[in-house]
Amino acid sequence: MIDVLVAGGGPAGLATAIHAALSGMEAVVIEPRSGPVDKACGEGVMPGGVRSLRALGVHPAGRELRGIRYVDGPHLAQAHFRDGGGLGVRRTVLHDALARRAAELGVRVLPGRVGDVRQGARYVTAAGLTARWLVAADGLHSPVRRAVGLDLPDRLPRRYGLRRHYRVPPWSELVEVHWSRYGEAYVTPVAGDLVGVAVLSTARCDYGTHLARFPELAARLSAGTAVGGVRGAGPLRQRVRGRTAGRVLLVGDAAGYVDALTGEGIALALASADAAVRCLRSGRPGDYERAWRRLSRRHRLLTEALVRVSCRPGAARLVVPAASRMAPLFTAAVHALR
Repeated sequence: MIDVLVAGGGPAGLATAIHAALSGMEAVVIEPRSGPVDKACGEGVMPGGVRSLRALGVHPAGRELRGIRYVDGPHLAQAHFRDGGGLGVRRTVLHDALARRAAELGVRVLPGRVGDVRQGARYVTAAGLTARWLVAADGLHSPVRRAVGLDLPDRLPRRYGLRRHYRVPPWSELVEVHWSRYGEAYVTPVAGDLVGVAVLSTARCDYGTHLARFPELAARLSAGTAVGGVRGAGPLRQRVRGRTAGRVLLVGDAAGYVDALTGEGIALALASADAAVRCLRSGRPGDYERAWRRLSRRHRLLTEALVRVSCRPGAARLVVPAASRMAPLFTAAVHALR
């Protein structure tokens, strides 16, 4: 019998499989897409996420990130990371690095989708396979999470993300977050001649309209060339009843999501994968819910507060001026990121 069946072959799913293999367990990943898995994300890995990748033996190529800068017109606030650098990395490059490491460890990745989930006292069956445990790493709108009844409704304003790349030399070693009354735009260096620009907003409109609301950023990007298409995601916020249902555990975005505003998605995905496998290996899967809440607590509190401000146009324009005036508080918030 398979030890750990993983639904989803993105960073959270592959990291779960790698952790399981390193712990001596057999792991099988079910993924419907072939080739590198891409999605709309800011592509910035926080310092804790970089350390997690190294612990897995994964070293993707990218651009070192030294901190975060908030920008709103003439107002600016910035802080450098205290405990090592982050990493700007194309999502496809990160996927390739994780997939190579998983293959080195004998992890099988099979094509398919996890539909119905059936559980017994000592097993779970999905996608025609039987395993001791099923870990759902199948994204924001996790079908497995829905199948096992862990979804919860949400009545807060819905936020969406769009991302595009531009062929232009990065002008900073920091992740830039540009604020406006309509939302935020994230600029992440991912290569020596490439930046990713992700916009987050409650407004539903095309990417060009969003970008025009950040005139200084749009002017800078006009010196470069748009590369590839626009990718979107949302609604971003996903409320979840819990992280476990019998022999099913949720990791990554499937475990619940507040927003991409603080850029901690990959770092939290990697941390939750580690925590889930640790709990399974110790024979204490019931501990995973508490472990997840502990590792995500600072992120959830900080992101929730910022999102509530961001959804109020008048208050959103006060964020960067306030962060600039209260530099020690902004620095402390950056240091709190995983």
